[in-house]
Parts: sequence; structure tokens; C-alpha cells
Amino acid sequence: MTKTWDAQLANWLVRPLINTWITPNYLTTVRLITGLIASLILAIDIKLANLGAFIFALSSFLDHTDGELARISGKTSKWGYNYDFASDAVINVFVFVGIGIGLKNSQLGHFSILMGLISGIAIACIFYCIFHLRNKLEQQPDKDVTRQLNFAGFDIEDILYLFPVVTLLNQLHVLLVAATIGAPIFAIWVLWQYRKF
Repeated sequence: MTKTWDAQLANWLVRPLINTWITPNYLTTVRLITGLIASLILAIDIKLANLGAFIFALSSFLDHTDGELARISGKTSKWGYNYDFASDAVINVFVFVGIGIGLKNSQLGHFSILMGLISGIAIACIFYCIFHLRNKLEQQPDKDVTRQLNFAGFDIEDILYLFPVVTLLNQLHVLLVAATIGAPIFAIWVLWQYRKF
């Protein structure tokens, strides 16, 4: 299975860092900081949503850099893997909470804050279950959980790069409504899979 386009670009960009003091965990921290900045921008002023969305898309790309550097430099670790996964969870939770807070003066009113919290809690539940499912699967030698399906160099996570398109089209309220409905449904499905495992 070939790497996705963004993973290939990340691999190329981090190659000069192999023999430097920069570790994969430093890159995870940069990814975490940029994601939290994006969430904060979305919460503070929805008029800056395009900037927040761009920084979030950049943060999503940076998510590939730590793993690529870890693999090509031989610096993989369980702690680093867990730190990366936790950073992903925190960013995805906070970005929807930020959107909810930022949209409080929109047509959704202050109900948007509750919607952001519902989406965020559901996403946290999803990440928690996936984390534990992956750990259980990794303990089984016949399971391959490290590969993610991709098509023509793109995988499902690449949809995050479309976030700036949502803000440019002024459709954040639609995204929040979809997340408020979809995230809890998906969380219930993931919880059901977790119980069955």
C-alpha cells in the first residue's frame, strides 16, 4: 500500500531533521499547539473563521510529520504514539467546542455552545473507544491495525483539509449541526463495537 500524498510530502519535509535535536514528540507538540490555536481563534471571533480553518488544516498536515520522522529516524515509541493519539483527540474535541462558542451570535444562538459540547463529548468518546480497540487489536498477531485504506493517494482523514472550504462558504453552522447529529450516532456505533469486542 502506497503512502498518501500528504504523508509523502511530510516524509520529504522531515528528512533533514533525522540527525537533529528535533524529535517526533516536538513535532507532535507543534501540531497540538497549532490545533489549539485554531480552536481558540474559532471560539474568540467567528469572523476569523477562515484563519482558524487554515491553521486547523495546517495542524492536520503536521499530524503526519511526527509519525514520518519517528519511522525514518527509528525513534518510534509507545509513549510518542499515545501522545500523538491524545493530541489528535484534544484538537478534534476542542475545534468543535470552539466552533460552538464562536457561533453563539449566529442563527443558532447560544444553543450552538451546547451543540459544540455535544459534538466534542461524542468525539472524545469515539477517540477513547478507538484507542482501546486499537490497543486490543495490536495484541492480536493476526490483526493489522497500522494500515489505513486509501484511494488514489487520499485517505478518510484528508477530508479535514476541506475545513477551509466550509468556512469560505460560510457553512460552519451546517458543519456544527451535522457534527451534533453525526458524532453521537457514530459514538454509539463505536461503543457498540467496543462492547462486542
